[in-house]
Amino acid sequence: MTFTSSNQDNVLYRFWKLAIINILSNLTVPLAGLISVAFLGHLDQIRHLAGVVLATILFNFIYKSLGFLRMGTTGVTAQAVGRNDRETMLLVGLRNGLIALILGVLILSLQYPLREVGFALLSATPDVKFSGIAYFNARIWGAPATLLNFVLIGWFLGREMSGKVLLLSIIGNCANIVCDYFTIIRWGWESTGAGLSVAVSQYVMVLVGLVLVTREIQWQELISVARRIWNLSEIKATFTLNSNLFIRTLAIIFTLSIFTNMSSALGTTILAENALILEVFMLAAYFIDGLAFATETLTGNLQGQGAKEQLVPLLKMAGGSCLLLGINLAFLFMLFPQTLFGLLTNHTEVIESITLYIPWLLLVLGFGSIAFMLDGYFLGLAAGQTLRNSTVIALVVGFAPMAVASWQFQSVHLLWLALSLFMAGRAIILGVKLPSTLN
Repeated sequence: MTFTSSNQDNVLYRFWKLAIINILSNLTVPLAGLISVAFLGHLDQIRHLAGVVLATILFNFIYKSLGFLRMGTTGVTAQAVGRNDRETMLLVGLRNGLIALILGVLILSLQYPLREVGFALLSATPDVKFSGIAYFNARIWGAPATLLNFVLIGWFLGREMSGKVLLLSIIGNCANIVCDYFTIIRWGWESTGAGLSVAVSQYVMVLVGLVLVTREIQWQELISVARRIWNLSEIKATFTLNSNLFIRTLAIIFTLSIFTNMSSALGTTILAENALILEVFMLAAYFIDGLAFATETLTGNLQGQGAKEQLVPLLKMAGGSCLLLGINLAFLFMLFPQTLFGLLTNHTEVIESITLYIPWLLLVLGFGSIAFMLDGYFLGLAAGQTLRNSTVIALVVGFAPMAVASWQFQSVHLLWLALSLFMAGRAIILGVKLPSTLN
């Protein structure tokens, strides 16, 4: 296939169309979360809000560790679309949907030990734990729908249908807000109502998603491809990819958890400051992930077409855009710390001393933006082993030694250096692997 300027213009248009819609979709999540927090924060007792925050830590760990259901669906689907292999495209959604349903039911069956072990590891007063458990008991029933939504979102992304992902996000988050209003404000169900609202919103999302799917495929098509669901070699490939992505995600969660725990050990003020800077990092991730998702979709599609010559322009555009976005966001908070961090806290002692550590955002977001983009690229290639190895090596070689040094010298700067080295390690290792994928 010969590369032309029209091909490049087409990739450019597709990239930004996907990226903008993905960013808008990503931003609906924290917006709905803020509204839910506002409802809970205006109750007479703050323990309900604190309990929900506590229980959310458990759900974040469970669901983020199962994020392979989304990641393992997008790239493989995009490759099938690129090859015009409709049968495989359908099978990816069916097989991962079945895995999601099985895992969702397993979580429901194990909800008691998950709850008991989880809350035993979390520190809080009895009344806060009581509210957290009430939230957990209600929200856990949405597990099957939540995991099915991961697959639906991944499947739509792989087919360049970001508009449908945005629609699902809007519908799901609006349902959550409406349910919050009735269950928390009108009916007074407090943290139980908040958990129930999330569960209901997930089922609303999955129902709408399935309706959208039925408009794309015929029932007869599903019956004809169902015989291949149990193909052993394909099942093995699916589980290999998913297990590699699972380990990769656990390594990231472990790194951020250690970073937070060590921040806590360095003092309450340090914990607050580091948490605020991490919030900025997470906010930037909502934007950068929109670009990374677009990279993932187009990489898989071009790989499926065999149009490897178009991957280089895509990488240049995606890498430059992610880096520019990450650096600019870091500079924004460096230039206006009092104003921007003042929106997040009114504790002047935290805002005044946080300026000592803000410059680390340049390194963390600079390396992190490239790492996120390359994550998207290798996810599009379904290169799970490469992603697993890069993250584990970055954790062991980059983060861990400097984190130990930070503990020994009780240094906040060394702790931020450890996180910077983790991001840099991932970016460098994936960058070294890049040329071999273009041959």
